Amino acid sequence: MRVAVISDVHGNAFALEAVLREVRRAAPDLVVNLGDQAEGGADPARALAMQAELAAHGALEVRGNNEEKLWPGGRRSPLSQAYGAWLSAHAAPDLLARIAALPLTARAAGGELLAFHGTAASTWDSLLWVWDHAGYYRARDPKELRRLTEPLGAGVVLCGHTHRAGATRVADTLVVNAGSVSDQVDGDPRARWTQLDGDGHTWSASFHAVAYDVEAAVAWVATRTPFGQGGAGLLRTGTMDARGDDP
Repeated sequence: MRVAVISDVHGNAFALEAVLREVRRAAPDLVVNLGDQAEGGADPARALAMQAELAAHGALEVRGNNEEKLWPGGRRSPLSQAYGAWLSAHAAPDLLARIAALPLTARAAGGELLAFHGTAASTWDSLLWVWDHAGYYRARDPKELRRLTEPLGAGVVLCGHTHRAGATRVADTLVVNAGSVSDQVDGDPRARWTQLDGDGHTWSASFHAVAYDVEAAVAWVATRTPFGQGGAGLLRTGTMDARGDDP
């Protein structure tokens, strides 16, 4: 079984378009989308439509923490509320409602594959990586990772949220963070996706970085949104340090 995994598109239609060209060439049996579909400025309406089309063709989806911002009372800061108002005015209400209603977790491959955005209990927490207050994600303590993973009863666990790709084995479970289509943290602005190959018992992961027209995305953010400066820095540098005024 071949599985293509995407995560954290963050409304970047330009990056998603490039990723999907590669995904189609890979001809997967299943596409998994780990959430944070819309929250971003590089043509989120088009990014939402492309992801809805994936779902219509059988993609497995879970919600991200940014989907929960679409819930009543889900936005707290003034900047987040301003972005939410802009997004609501520029994206189809039915597509926003669709992603707000996605489940926290989902399974495939007879239950062997378990997908979620952050952890199985929360979209806001993270599994494979944890935030280091020095300003970067570090690997979770192996004993703690085992404590969180073993009860899940899956051959492969898929997560996103931290925008940092990687994988490790916990006993017989392969734990994979798919990385992010947009808004990188490692200084490489290319879009990311992950391919899984499995026979129902053994799984392997390969990680892909895809060049796309960053400047076209930057131009879209700069000319069509009120969040241009922060969005441009984030997309160009591939680091959250340049996030600036982005929500």
